[in-house]
Amino acid sequence: MRLPQEFEMKMKELLKEEFPEYIACYDKPRYYGLRVNTAKISAEEFERICPFAIRRVPWIENGYYYDGEKDVPSKHPYYYAGLYYLQEPSAMTPASRIPIEPGDRVLDVCAAPGGKATELGARLGREGVLVANDLSSSRAKGLLKNIEVFGIGNVLVLSEEPGKLSGYFPGYFDKILIDAPCSGEGMFRKDKKMVKAWEEHGPDYFAGIQRSIILQAARMLKTGGMLLYSTCTFDSRENEQVIGHLLKMCPEFKVVPMKGYEGFEKGRPQLSESAREELADTVRIFPHRMEGEGHFLALLQKGERTEKFRAEGNRSSRGNKKVPDELSAFLEEVSAPFESGRLDIRGDRAYYMPQDLPDVRGIRFLRTGLLLGELKKNRFEPSQALAMYLKKEEYGKNIDLNASDERVFRYLKGETLEVSDLLKESARGWYLVCVDSYPLGWGKVSRGTLKNKYLPGWRLC
Repeated sequence: MRLPQEFEMKMKELLKEEFPEYIACYDKPRYYGLRVNTAKISAEEFERICPFAIRRVPWIENGYYYDGEKDVPSKHPYYYAGLYYLQEPSAMTPASRIPIEPGDRVLDVCAAPGGKATELGARLGREGVLVANDLSSSRAKGLLKNIEVFGIGNVLVLSEEPGKLSGYFPGYFDKILIDAPCSGEGMFRKDKKMVKAWEEHGPDYFAGIQRSIILQAARMLKTGGMLLYSTCTFDSRENEQVIGHLLKMCPEFKVVPMKGYEGFEKGRPQLSESAREELADTVRIFPHRMEGEGHFLALLQKGERTEKFRAEGNRSSRGNKKVPDELSAFLEEVSAPFESGRLDIRGDRAYYMPQDLPDVRGIRFLRTGLLLGELKKNRFEPSQALAMYLKKEEYGKNIDLNASDERVFRYLKGETLEVSDLLKESARGWYLVCVDSYPLGWGKVSRGTLKNKYLPGWRLC
């Protein structure tokens, strides 16, 4: 593989005697990984049912390698059930190293396509709120789909400049993750197109953007809160120097050591303008030291942690709209808890909102809360997002198919199914279609036939 001469010279200076070993890694195959959605299934249970060969990523509790030349996990029904996310192993690290607690308010600043956001949401459970933002509206659409596939409901999916968000969420978040746009040097082996992109926009171009984003995010973090900054590049201008800039401009921040791994390398304080020793507690990941691509991580804390306090501030105005009878009737069949005060009816759509949100009017968003479904002519039609949010046992009327049943693939393609062998002749109404007890979507049953309600845009081609 041809690498830019300027890049090679820089890496020789950075790695010194390790440089030949680094260059040799370009002749080795890339690594393929998947991360288990622990909000739906434990890592141990996934190992038991996994239909292809996997082995653990040693520094990620729910991460696994798979053979990307042999297996295609993106075509298996478990992928459509949201049991895992396909992600490069090193890229799993940032979300694993920020200590998320149920009930936290969490922001993923540059969230698309959702690799980090889905892990943050899974670790939150159904408590707190995840705000997932991406400036690109087209990329944010893919982000929304991945979040909904994972069954995350306590979410806002936004498409805004971080600077605008800071005016709406000052001191609001307990945890913030910034997987910053970068020059992508650590991904050269995985994606050769990144080399051309680097030649067009190198580290200097991104360093200014990164410094701006991290200062804007700092304003949205509460005192005692934690911020995880990451890139997939090696250049100190985008890594240690950005962290040094934050520490200079916001002296209340400090670098926090992270859970280690034998392949991690300490950050390089000598490459920053300040040469602050605490920068050694940042982490560099090199592909010749670990089975993954290149990454940089820094975990920071803003001041000293205090007892958690949930200031309600200005809640979003949702009025006192009466919950329609048809929605109430449907929710009576659902055992998952839905507080009536958090139900929000907008036009013909019903949402379940996270708690204690500020007023977000004026922000571009793709989703606020969990879309429950649509109200149509005195009937309620549940959404695909609600199907993925629920567990099988939370909705009594379900059709559970084995992964080997050809009807699973026919369902994912949007076909009508014959299900008389699974239900009583009198069965009618909305049924939750599952694969091996994990929901895939809805269908409407009548006379032993299931009319397919799987979301058209998600269907298997």
